[in-house]
Amino acid sequence: MDDSTLLVLDRFEGDDAVLLVEEAEELVDELVLPTAMLPPDGQHQDAIFSVVRPDDTRVEFRYESDLTDERSQSAQDRFDRLSQRLPGEETDETEEADTSAESDEY
Repeated sequence: MDDSTLLVLDRFEGDDAVLLVEEAEELVDELVLPTAMLPPDGQHQDAIFSVVRPDDTRVEFRYESDLTDERSQSAQDRFDRLSQRLPGEETDETEEADTSAESDEY
């Protein structure tokens, strides 16, 4: 793992946290750690961590709250854009009325 490595908390399995390892924005691995090893404020799904090595013998995980919030907002924005109807798109009620009118004609 280098300075560009990020860990994204994907899910919990019992007392463990399953983290997806990203390098240069590409998924490269999966890491399972005891949840207690993570900072308490980052113990939630989709939390993002950077890897810090204070010395040659220790590895620490730093919760990146700003990056977590940015990614969450970006994902919400994409969802909102995708959930908007296209101009001229009919609603389900209109389609149902059209369908029942056609069936009356037969």
